[in-house]
Amino acid sequence: MSVELPPPSASRTSLPSGGGGVPRPSTALLTDRYELTMLQAALADGTARRRCVFEVFSRRLPPGRRYGVVAGTGRVLEALADFRFGEEELSFLSRHGVVDTDTLRWLEGYRFGGSITGYPEGETFLPGSPVMVVEGTFAEALLLETLVLSVLNYDSAVASAASRMTSAAVDRPCLEMGSRRAHELAAVAAARAAVVAGFAGTSNLEAGRRYGLRTIGTAAHSYTLLHDDERAAFRAQVAAQGVGTTLLVDTYDVPQGVRNAVEVAGPGLGAVRLDSGDLTQLAQEVREQLDALGATGTRIVVSSDLDEFAIAALAVAPVDSYGVGTSVVTGSGAPTCGMVYKLVAREGADGSLLPVAKASAKKGSVGGRKTAARRLDGEGRAVEEVVVTGRDEAVATWSPHDPALRPLLVPLVTDGAVDPRWTGESGVQTAVERHRRSRAELPRGARRLSHGDPAIPTVTLRLE
Repeated sequence: MSVELPPPSASRTSLPSGGGGVPRPSTALLTDRYELTMLQAALADGTARRRCVFEVFSRRLPPGRRYGVVAGTGRVLEALADFRFGEEELSFLSRHGVVDTDTLRWLEGYRFGGSITGYPEGETFLPGSPVMVVEGTFAEALLLETLVLSVLNYDSAVASAASRMTSAAVDRPCLEMGSRRAHELAAVAAARAAVVAGFAGTSNLEAGRRYGLRTIGTAAHSYTLLHDDERAAFRAQVAAQGVGTTLLVDTYDVPQGVRNAVEVAGPGLGAVRLDSGDLTQLAQEVREQLDALGATGTRIVVSSDLDEFAIAALAVAPVDSYGVGTSVVTGSGAPTCGMVYKLVAREGADGSLLPVAKASAKKGSVGGRKTAARRLDGEGRAVEEVVVTGRDEAVATWSPHDPALRPLLVPLVTDGAVDPRWTGESGVQTAVERHRRSRAELPRGARRLSHGDPAIPTVTLRLE
């Protein structure tokens, strides 16, 4: 059966391709096959054109977590601009018989023309929070499922872990150094997500180039081992980078390394780095030694498999900043946020949106469009997450009259047009500030690293 269905956004505002007229690689095949086989079936039976609402949420937080952090929103919106089925993508689908000719013809003109709302990037979230809501025809919204989840699940996992680390570090900077522990493209995403959650910089140059992040890094043990002795290595590094550089002092003997560092660079040496051993004890000894040598302004940077628990344990040590690698890029034991993308409403025979819900054991969903707000007390502290549901029209137009409620969802895409505030370098900085404010309003107990309930309870407000 041949179905003539126009491209979803033929008359709507389209998203930009690459800068300077140069198209970027398509993101359309960063998806699962069943998205396209469902599309083919829906095109054939006429249901593809039904207006639908999909919702992204987590049923629960990873064990030990009291809140999550939304990250990757800007990357989703950037990838949306490149979600196009060009000649190469269509040829692949045709050669492998993934979909039929009518579906290929429809995909050729695919442009997302729907609307997306969601929590601003950097916002904290709780179980059941509608962190992203995608509205459009079934055909156009369905295709975004895998892309949206792959970005949000990973980036939010990294940001959630990074937030625990920057919280434990209080006002001491955390530096992301995990590129070699992740896929090369995931490393770029991880660096971005860590900065959203408060990290002060990254060792990843591509992340620095792409998102305007501060990049950091000086030398590894191999550089010291290359030279005839430690002093020679330090002299060469200081000559190249200046006395403000950071010298790695634990390749051989730490006390001798510190002496060599100060002798070569003088008391104005920028920092020394410790990458092994009992960091609490070593930091104390090195601080005393630096002060005795007159290098009272020389900072101490520590690394070596740090996570939020190690950072918290170092709170009493005279440490100035933390270099974090494996734990942050792997979500510190929780590499995904368990977010799902579920159909919660679809167009009925009369044109209205009807709630639909999945009833599977332990995988249920709540039907109907939702929005959310956070209730604050008189001191500006969050006391509960309010998820608003009920009659579709009422939810879609809801705005809190209670000044104690802070609305959480914002427009991200309207009729296919992305709001540029959430993308690029400026989008990252907006997310950094949003996270700083959002975390600050959580109850003080939200920052505890021990197991416990979510930071605030979630309640439902039903509109009739």
